[in-house]
Amino acid sequence: MTHTRIEPGILYFGTPVVLISTRNEDGSPNLAPMSSAFWLGWRGVLGLGARSKTSQNLLRTGECVLNLPSDALASQVDRLALTTGSNPVPARKAERGYRHEGDKFGRARLTPVAAEAVSPPRVAECPVNLEAVLEAVHPIGEGGATLTFEVRILRVHVHEDIRVPGTADRIDPDRWRPLIMSFQHLYGLGPRVHSSTLAQIPERLYRGPDIERAREEARVG
Repeated sequence: MTHTRIEPGILYFGTPVVLISTRNEDGSPNLAPMSSAFWLGWRGVLGLGARSKTSQNLLRTGECVLNLPSDALASQVDRLALTTGSNPVPARKAERGYRHEGDKFGRARLTPVAAEAVSPPRVAECPVNLEAVLEAVHPIGEGGATLTFEVRILRVHVHEDIRVPGTADRIDPDRWRPLIMSFQHLYGLGPRVHSSTLAQIPERLYRGPDIERAREEARVG
């Protein structure tokens, strides 16, 4: 097959959707969908517009919850499309059709539940909730219009039906069906296509110091 050189406007080749919950200045919760995220150990790296409400809240409070929706929640996630917690709406978002929405949970018909270690609420319907604190911020690209946030996970909450039966700390990849964004469209994962040699490595061998640090901070708190 011959390759053709192209210049696509975006390079969203397929990443998990995340609903980030933060706290606004008045204490109300904000909930924002995004898909520029990945995890290494108990750290997450998030790419966000510097002027977004979520970025402003993260910079001010230093905490958030990363709620991972399953593919069954696609319609709820889509209800948040073209909405922003910023008022007035930033010019760049306004020209793309965004509008202000003060009640993101109500708009998406999702349920806020209290977190254990941070102020923003978790999303009850999302099978995975990751409570996190901000560790570092780095600008990306020219002009500082985009920021990358490094967050450290403090707590992991999951629905019981995605755990490996009989285990305390393992997610079953055949039961966990993340919602994926690929070139602005929402998808689910297909079935497993091949066994992985990497899966022969016990997951416990990947456990890093951030897990024990989170435990120590919980004991101190």
